[in-house]
Amino acid sequence: MEATAQKKKVSKKEYLKGWIPYSVKRYWAYLIATIVGVGMPWITINGNHLFLLSFDHKKLHLAGTVFDMQELYLMPFLLMLLFLGIFAVTAVGGRAWCGWACPQTIFRVIYRDLIETKILGLRKRISNKQKEPDMSKTENKVKKVVAILMWSVLSLVAAANFMWYFVPPEDFFAYLANPMEHMVLLGFVGGLAAFLIVDVVFLKEDFCVFICPYSRVQSVLYDEDTIMAVYDPKRGGEIYQGHGNDRQKMYTKQKALLEVEPGAECTTCESCVTVCPTHIDIRKGLQLECINCLECVDACTEVMAAFGKESLVRWSSEKEAVRYEGKTKYLRGKVIAYFTVLAIVLVSLFVMGSKKEHMLLNINKGTRLYKTIPGGVVQNDYLFLFQNTDSKPHTYTFEVINNDKIEIVRPKNPIKIGPGFKAKEVVILETKEPLAQSHDKDVSVPVKIKAYAIDEKEKIVIERDLIFTYPRLEALKK
Repeated sequence: MEATAQKKKVSKKEYLKGWIPYSVKRYWAYLIATIVGVGMPWITINGNHLFLLSFDHKKLHLAGTVFDMQELYLMPFLLMLLFLGIFAVTAVGGRAWCGWACPQTIFRVIYRDLIETKILGLRKRISNKQKEPDMSKTENKVKKVVAILMWSVLSLVAAANFMWYFVPPEDFFAYLANPMEHMVLLGFVGGLAAFLIVDVVFLKEDFCVFICPYSRVQSVLYDEDTIMAVYDPKRGGEIYQGHGNDRQKMYTKQKALLEVEPGAECTTCESCVTVCPTHIDIRKGLQLECINCLECVDACTEVMAAFGKESLVRWSSEKEAVRYEGKTKYLRGKVIAYFTVLAIVLVSLFVMGSKKEHMLLNINKGTRLYKTIPGGVVQNDYLFLFQNTDSKPHTYTFEVINNDKIEIVRPKNPIKIGPGFKAKEVVILETKEPLAQSHDKDVSVPVKIKAYAIDEKEKIVIERDLIFTYPRLEALKK
């Protein structure tokens, strides 16, 4: 495109024909992220939520399946997916999460660009994020207060939305009908909203720069093929001299730059600097503050289009755009390893999730080792703790499946348990036939118990192992 423009002069409009700024693509990404974030708590499958970590009911809803707190062996897999996903995305696309989906960035765009700039006109242009409004003017003070009030309303909505992942919307609004009985919930919503107001209005991008740990993590995840906003010093010229964070800015005027580097294309217009939300100069090189929003890429693209040239700032890798050592290698060892492990964890999560038990059964031995009854009868007692983790009531029973000499004498009738409820039952196993012939010590006999719901025997069934203690012969004769 650049070679064609040099042969035939074209206007900026013609040069940018068909070009879609990254800002537009990013706004679409924000919209999708917002729809997903707001909509997910409302999605249910067979009456169960797509994702819900309910502290109120002590349950985890995942993909329409409900897990009791005692089944939270899935949480490590979810955490591994979260962190491995972040590592994989960072290795490939740098801080793409920060610039394209992070709530902090989305909230700042809504407040700064939409409310302050577009709606209230407190700021003059979205393209100049470095110039703060003149707060000495009464008009601007009023606009600032209105902006904070507007954001306060949105903060309450955002805080409520966050709570819906822990208190489902149907319960949340029912609780709001009786606010005095749910002051803790209201306290959490109010506290979160207050934090969002302080964060978005006053902390601004300082949260990303100084508080968020992700910027520190990225330094160990980047490599020469990680794509990010990169300035091309070979074309544009070396604006900064030195190494690392100690690099010093040498040129602020194009004339001074051209005297040293006659072929330098950078116009020193500073458009890439004024548009940056984290207040950095991308020409200085890789910096922790960069969130990969690509605002600088759009700014430079528009400036260089007037000369019929490609942008000096690109979404590329240092290997390709700075050192000119070949194309960016997306499929490399580190990336393949990350996504392989991600696939393994994801498969493990689905496998473990598919084995969800719709009832829980814990068996504890009674305080008495055994009981002997005249006639060679031996009894062992146990405490069975049942829990119905399904969404409807069931009637349960159980049986011994590996030893026909042992029978259940108590309870006589099946046990009915409502959804989410627990029940304790004293269970007595008995044998009238000898299970062992030992003169020296008691014998431990392995027993397998099969427990199931009578109404859904094929679906709701579990097996548990226990030990039946059979006495030595001397104890049996007493």
